[in-house]
Amino acid sequence: MQNAVTNVQLNQHGQLRHFLSIDGLNKTLLETLLNTAESFIGMDEQPIKKVPLLRGKTIVNLFFENSTRTRTTFELAAKRLSADILNFNISTSATTKGESLFDTLQNLEAMASDMFIIRHPDSGAAHFIAKSVTPNIAIINAGDGRHAHPTQAMLDMLSIRRHKGDFSKLTVAIVGDILHSRVARSQIQALAMLGVPEIRVIGPKTLLPKNIELLPIKIFHQMEAGLSDADVVIMLRLQKERMQLSLIPSEHEYYQCYGLTKQKLAYAKPDAIVMHPGPINRGVEIESSIADSPQSMILKQVNCSVPMRMAILATVMSSYSEKSKPS
Repeated sequence: MQNAVTNVQLNQHGQLRHFLSIDGLNKTLLETLLNTAESFIGMDEQPIKKVPLLRGKTIVNLFFENSTRTRTTFELAAKRLSADILNFNISTSATTKGESLFDTLQNLEAMASDMFIIRHPDSGAAHFIAKSVTPNIAIINAGDGRHAHPTQAMLDMLSIRRHKGDFSKLTVAIVGDILHSRVARSQIQALAMLGVPEIRVIGPKTLLPKNIELLPIKIFHQMEAGLSDADVVIMLRLQKERMQLSLIPSEHEYYQCYGLTKQKLAYAKPDAIVMHPGPINRGVEIESSIADSPQSMILKQVNCSVPMRMAILATVMSSYSEKSKPS
């Protein structure tokens, strides 16, 4: 799968033609995205909050799964780059009337679209669409099933770099529902690629995927040991909507064991930062006093979301110049 994703994601010059997964990319590409995003930070404080990088381009938000935060930040990122943005409402689209996904895509292609931003409940959907569309349309994965959420991972990397600097000196702990989290998979890949020496996952055995030990991580089942001397603590949402079995006894017991409280956070370094991709469930994954504390980067992650997604859109579209457009 890695080779297939790599071949689809990169053009013959090694540039991003799609952004589907962290897997198959490299440290140089990730650092380029981070540096580009840094250049966009602060635009919201300017009198004119736009640059003309994607003027004349048409971008389609194609969300087959509910989202507010991701969809709106992609929309704002596209507008900041001066692109035309179309939000495709699946609930009122022709797919609910029996039209196939393939026919829907062909109709959108016929509208001279340049990029599709895809959110889909099925793992691998973005990769399938990238192989199915015409070569002049770029695909951005905004989350597919349990597989990947690479743009969220990259905005998290931007948040970490801005507050902690050198990745090679960090210990990062990811806590909670690893089994159902596409964010966690992408975060682990990005952290490893950027040189984090110790990546920990903390959770009950029922919420850890099979073969997780094959990833470059250390596994912990107790918060105290897993959080010891951590620099970054990333809490994950308990994804009850994806659970088909009773994987935890109760939310109360889950919180007692794996919810982040002041007492548990005290095991991490005093200057540790706390992150959460959102939306947060207070009293289930995290104590309100932690979510609202100076150590919390949760709102700062949101601040990083538009610059990072601008960087991804701009970088991918730049590979579609006449010189480097894939044949």
